[in-house]
Amino acid sequence: MSKEQQVGAKYQNGGPQGPQGPPKEILLPKSRLLPLSIALCLGLFLSFLDSSIVSTALVTIGDDFGSLSNINWIALAYTLCDLGCAVLFTSMSDVFGRRNAYIVAFILFFSASIGCGFARSTNQLIALRSIQGIGGSGLYSLAMVMFPEIFPRSMRKWIGAVAGGVVGTSGILGPILGGIITHFASWKWIFWLNAPIGVISITMFLLAWPNADQLRHPERKLLKQLDVIGSFLLIAASVLVVFAFQESGSHLNFWGTAIFIAPLATGAICWLLLIGWEVVIGVFMEDKISPLFPKSLLTRRIYCAGALSAVITGFPYYVVIYNVPLHLQIVNGKSSLMAGLGLLPLLVSTATGSMLAGAVSSKRDLSFYTMTVGSCLLTLGTGLLSTVSSGSAIDPKIYGFEVFVGLGFGLCVSTSSILAAIQCEIKDHATAQGIVAQARVLGGSFGIAASTAILRVIEARELSSVLSPSQLAALDLSTLNAAQSHAVRQAYAHAFNHILRISTVLSGISIVFALLSYQKNPPTLAKRSQQQVAAETARQIAIRRRALGTSAPPPHPPAKEESAHSSKVSDIS
Repeated sequence: MSKEQQVGAKYQNGGPQGPQGPPKEILLPKSRLLPLSIALCLGLFLSFLDSSIVSTALVTIGDDFGSLSNINWIALAYTLCDLGCAVLFTSMSDVFGRRNAYIVAFILFFSASIGCGFARSTNQLIALRSIQGIGGSGLYSLAMVMFPEIFPRSMRKWIGAVAGGVVGTSGILGPILGGIITHFASWKWIFWLNAPIGVISITMFLLAWPNADQLRHPERKLLKQLDVIGSFLLIAASVLVVFAFQESGSHLNFWGTAIFIAPLATGAICWLLLIGWEVVIGVFMEDKISPLFPKSLLTRRIYCAGALSAVITGFPYYVVIYNVPLHLQIVNGKSSLMAGLGLLPLLVSTATGSMLAGAVSSKRDLSFYTMTVGSCLLTLGTGLLSTVSSGSAIDPKIYGFEVFVGLGFGLCVSTSSILAAIQCEIKDHATAQGIVAQARVLGGSFGIAASTAILRVIEARELSSVLSPSQLAALDLSTLNAAQSHAVRQAYAHAFNHILRISTVLSGISIVFALLSYQKNPPTLAKRSQQQVAAETARQIAIRRRALGTSAPPPHPPAKEESAHSSKVSDIS
């Protein structure tokens, strides 16, 4: 333990409490804690619901607008904007406050959701989904930041399980609801559904938001400390690399085409510039600018392993929830309703895996075991899914294979949320959660883009001699004869098998990252919380000393009796 941490521990365990010592825990009244928690969970639910709810409606939407060629952009627009703005929202909340940033995120999400239902073309819908994704990124990332700030220390061990359960359930429930709504009503209602739930959520949030004396609100940073350059580079790097794979599939030999090389190279340069810029900030300007990726996070092996695992596991997760419904509808000829219901095993197993991960790590940090087992199950599940039959009849094994994928992803998503809370210092909690959220969506965006690229390559290879260019662009099965329809279904089946094989390889790589999170003697959550408080206390004391221009230890004020309600030490700064 460093000298400053020893000072912090001294003040935590027996030193003065108050202006010179660590902040005391202010327990939020249950009358506000419960509705505020429900409101944040609803926002979290809507954010992930809309990342997947369109998957079973894409074919119907494409038919309504007369083309299936660009329908994946309806999904990708949301995930890319969600990806690009997650860390930005957490940084803005440090400047403008959690409440104000959350309201902005809700307004963007709510208004765009209404607008999506009134879209008159695919391009309009894609634009509105982009705005919706920006708002959704704030609903998710800010909820993950606020959970540990409003929950008492004794309940924080369940945050990962609750958040993981909501994320896993909503992500898989989306395609099911999308199929039901599209079958019995109109696809427009998959967006308008957000209106009543959103009104309930924001009303509860505003009414339950604590007053200044009911919650220790984090210290705000200055606007000039916002890492604008880093945010721009991050968005550009993410969007350009994903765009390269999304659009390149329209060419048979796309690896050498300009539409693939130009955005990929530019995106790679942006990634390198981002890394260089963040290093410069961390070394020379950390006191002036709050970096998107603090060096204090990059030195934490276990957290980095969890973040990298989130990137890799996001790929097969989004591949499965978008490609299984397409396979059931196009290859097997089922309705959107049956395609949605076909993901029920994935829904139940994902929720189960999330709750299991939270329960296993409720007292001690056993994230190594849950993440390793989860990665292994995900690898097994995607590998088995890649063997699904390409016949017109549904292969019943697909439902059993979904269970392995769901359990694996549920374990991984909950574990990564837990790691962001317990492996990082208090001052980095907001950024750490935002990075994990962004990492998972980055992997998912690559999954959707790769699915599109592989499908288009196989279409060009297998269908160019069967369909005319206009038929290949539209891919309207109702206008094709029996032989042409069969060829289209076989192409989709082959693309499904190919992308699942790639997912299997990447899931296998996630096992390596999971192994990197090994701890010989994992600490209890109570001990880790004490360490976080000690480190934060030492940091605050050091800041006060620098402000006073002295290195002398702070004076000990007279001891005062404290009530039982305020005697606990908070880990909220």
